[in-house]
Amino acid sequence: MNKVLYAVISVLTLTSCGGTFSITGSSNVSTLDGQKLYLKVYKDTVMKNLDSCDVVHGQFQFQGSIDSVRVANIFMDDNMGLPVVLEDGDIVVKIDNTQESVTGTPLNDRLTTFREKFTQLMNQSMDLVHKHDQAIMNGKDMEAVNAKLAAEDASINQKMDKLVTTFVTENFDNVLGPYVFINTCMSRYEVPMLDAWIEDIMSKATEKFKNDPQVKEYYEAAQQNQNIMNGMQDPAPQAPAQQMAPPADGPTPNQMAAPQGAPQPSAQGVPAQTE
Repeated sequence: MNKVLYAVISVLTLTSCGGTFSITGSSNVSTLDGQKLYLKVYKDTVMKNLDSCDVVHGQFQFQGSIDSVRVANIFMDDNMGLPVVLEDGDIVVKIDNTQESVTGTPLNDRLTTFREKFTQLMNQSMDLVHKHDQAIMNGKDMEAVNAKLAAEDASINQKMDKLVTTFVTENFDNVLGPYVFINTCMSRYEVPMLDAWIEDIMSKATEKFKNDPQVKEYYEAAQQNQNIMNGMQDPAPQAPAQQMAPPADGPTPNQMAAPQGAPQPSAQGVPAQTE
């Protein structure tokens, strides 16, 4: 079974109505105090600043107007961003040494719940390496231990597959579905490619999801690359198509390097096709 590493994050369907957003943040991370934070959004595949602020005594705030619901990311310097759905309402961001949460509006609540569930599964997956090492130190029968850990690993990956697939399909018609779909694809491939999971998602997708600009661009590029690989189409004479720049994701677990014979809980991949 493919191992999954979904760099998961946020957002809802683009809408035509405008609105305002207000982000109030707090942090007990001492190194953030006095730092400047940037609120950035992707525009024409380029990350652009929307707002900035200083962290003062653990507090920070962003606010502004939007013409459509979209995802943004909070950055400090060039560090990986924390995803925030910009939608009408009061958004509350909390950052501590172990986790971040973004709540207060419907889409941010939904995304945070998803990220919490995924992080919990990732922690269970990474704990398999510790169990493996502990068994070696305790002189356990490693054949039996590896069989047990492999079963646990398969169960965790199945839950991850179901979590991500369900989240994408339940959010086909808002920006959360397309965004998590694109980031899942990008976590696996350097250039757009097809696989069973992607085809399964597209076979179930609504027209709105299929016509999302990023989804449409990715799927068409993936089909073209597949045709080239199968000898059904000649490569374009110009420079090879570049990888689409996906919106910056939130914190992504590093791939764990397990000892030989141990399960590989965090190897990158896309979710296996689910029935």
